[in-house]
Amino acid sequence: MRAFLIWLAAALALAAPARAFETTATSAWVYDVATGTVLMEKNADVPLPPASMSKLMTLTMLFEALHDGRYTMESTFPVSVEAWRMGGSKMFVEPADRPSVEELIHGIIVNSGNDACVVVAEGMAGTEAAFARQMTARAAELGMTHTNLTNSSGWPDPEHRMSMHDLGVLAAYMIREFPELYEKFAMTEYTYKGRVPSNANNRNPLLRLGTGEWTADGLKTGHTQEAGYGLVGSAIQDGRRVIFVISGLDSDRARAEESERIVNWAFRDFAMNRLVPAGETVLEAPVWLGTETRVGLTTRNGVNVLVPIAVRDQVRVEVVYDGPIPAPIAEGAEVARLVVTVPGRPDTVTPLLAASAVPEAGFVGRLRGAVMQLGQRAISAVTG
Repeated sequence: MRAFLIWLAAALALAAPARAFETTATSAWVYDVATGTVLMEKNADVPLPPASMSKLMTLTMLFEALHDGRYTMESTFPVSVEAWRMGGSKMFVEPADRPSVEELIHGIIVNSGNDACVVVAEGMAGTEAAFARQMTARAAELGMTHTNLTNSSGWPDPEHRMSMHDLGVLAAYMIREFPELYEKFAMTEYTYKGRVPSNANNRNPLLRLGTGEWTADGLKTGHTQEAGYGLVGSAIQDGRRVIFVISGLDSDRARAEESERIVNWAFRDFAMNRLVPAGETVLEAPVWLGTETRVGLTTRNGVNVLVPIAVRDQVRVEVVYDGPIPAPIAEGAEVARLVVTVPGRPDTVTPLLAASAVPEAGFVGRLRGAVMQLGQRAISAVTG
């Protein structure tokens, strides 16, 4: 087994030191999308009351139905008396209305309409209870292992639970799979049929910050007496996206301040570094009994590493393989691994591929290689 250290690029030599971050949220999960790096977790796998943040699962079910053609944006749903009577945040639909899918999406995202969620649930599954069972099953399929939903809106229920990790997984799925629909999470206001509710403006505090350094574009706030104030949020800076989920704050103001602090920390105290551009040769490895004595090692998509600035001088990068690599070698075959070790975080392991094919040598070439190998062993025996 061979391991070769690689000197890190000067891009890692950044200036300001990173600060330790302690969140005032009772539960939190912060995630860098491009590298799949969890930046922070606090009670992240504890099932908690998600309040209106669980509306993201209702929207996911509707988004999936749009993608597979069961509905269009112009499809309409009836409004039951049960939906009309829902309390809390409302879109203010009435039994005589036939809101479209697009209107309901706006009503859920911006107005956090509990009534709109029930309309969707009944329209898609017949009853809200049946829809909740479908959501719970779908959540499990998406890898959300601490989710059990009993209603479509996040209405308080002792069995209605999600972890902050699960909500983050769901947010990442929505952003990745439904980019054209995800854009709607940046809407700041919406009113259905001129009925002006008190919640006509999106409660997401980050959408109106306009810091100039980063831009927030989603996703959903939540609040009940039991859950406290929470937020599933996402922001972008220079093409880098961060998703975060917090819960248990004691006020709307505390939620806004903590959300801004988390986003600033995630962008300022971690740096994205392109360690290996896509297609670039990392190094050349020796080949055993091939028509060529060496083969280039490359990656399929390049290697990007997210580095906490505080430990930038402690990052270790190795290329690991069993060598020399025996011929024949197919172009694109996985023959080595690039291992990046960042203190305090799991190793990042990227497959390294053969940059070109190396056929097996003919009889004379194999004979020459065998003689050279025997000579090297003899030298080792004498000097060892």
